[in-house]
Amino acid sequence: MSEGMNEILIPRILLRNPDSFGGQRHGDFQCGLPIVRERRLVGLSGGDLASPEGIVIPALTDPHCHLDKCHTISRLGPVAGDLRTAIAAQVRDKTHWTPDDIRARAGRGLREARASGAGALRSHVDWGDGTARPMAWDVLCEMAQEAEGIILQLSPLTGVDRMADASFARALASAAAQAGGALGGFVLDHDRMQEGISRMMEEASDHGLPLDFHVDEGLGEFNGLEMIADAALSTGFEGPILCGHACSLMDRKEESVARIADKLARAGIAVCALPTTNLYLQDRSNGTPDRRGLTRLRELRAAGVRILTGSDNVADAFCPLGQFDAMAALHLTALAAHLDPPMAQWLPMITTDARAAMGLPPLFVEDAPLDSLRISDAGDAEALVAQRHPLRAFAPARESA
Repeated sequence: MSEGMNEILIPRILLRNPDSFGGQRHGDFQCGLPIVRERRLVGLSGGDLASPEGIVIPALTDPHCHLDKCHTISRLGPVAGDLRTAIAAQVRDKTHWTPDDIRARAGRGLREARASGAGALRSHVDWGDGTARPMAWDVLCEMAQEAEGIILQLSPLTGVDRMADASFARALASAAAQAGGALGGFVLDHDRMQEGISRMMEEASDHGLPLDFHVDEGLGEFNGLEMIADAALSTGFEGPILCGHACSLMDRKEESVARIADKLARAGIAVCALPTTNLYLQDRSNGTPDRRGLTRLRELRAAGVRILTGSDNVADAFCPLGQFDAMAALHLTALAAHLDPPMAQWLPMITTDARAAMGLPPLFVEDAPLDSLRISDAGDAEALVAQRHPLRAFAPARESA
């Protein structure tokens, strides 16, 4: 056992083998004194829950954010509007983008993510009109190489219609592969959608890349999500696919949602809710919105689809608020989507499942080096998700005898 450390709680869902990890079971947790060897938490002993130190979990994973755009709100002026209004405002802001500007803003974002307990995140990067790498891509690639204590995975972002062009898609896939990232695209009722999606899967297979789609980010019966699932099933694509937003599922009837969810589950496609941006942008018609800018998380999970949540936009034209904090995203998602207690069951959305959807090995507690573990003073998962007790580094005084 480690000296100077009281008993700890570990969510069973974040242990690969909870029944053989030691300690005592207390509801959704294993409880006990930590056993640390070779800089890993290898088990628990005891477990009377007399004075628990807190809850230990793997470092958080934020599977969807935008470091290239973040922290621009102060210079944008009034930007309230829908998705297309936000896109136009952010395009105008690019006149301010220099390497120093991007590095300063993205660096601030990374520091905020680290402070929240993050160990990995995926940032999308807007791609220009040609095949030449945009300035922001080069800057963020450098920052990813320099980053300490956090994995920064990059994904180029452009319209799926442009990905229908073989040479363009190949250039983006090559850039993503060189960066150790993912191949991304934006799908919202574009022309040549089927061709672009198929081309992305072909290039991702050739380059060994995970895929990431911004898909159906709007209310209305868009069909991008089902088209992606159909393409994955027909091609047998084996890499991880992450689909963000999928707001249009809110306008689908029950039988349509069930059909699409079944296809997503069979194709192994994860769906990521992005509540800050979508709650802010969606259903801007007259007065206070009465529609939820979200996706059908409960129905998807019931069908066996891996569901996630992420920070998305932070202090930019798409969301003037927000924060680089995956736990905050889970907190808001739980409120907006009625993700009910016990809250421990939802923690994989920002840890193990999120890493798997990014193409990273799922990091269970017993797999993680100590510097990849976090501890909160919370006494239960509800307080943890509510963020009443922030995460900090888990640092036992010494290794066990």
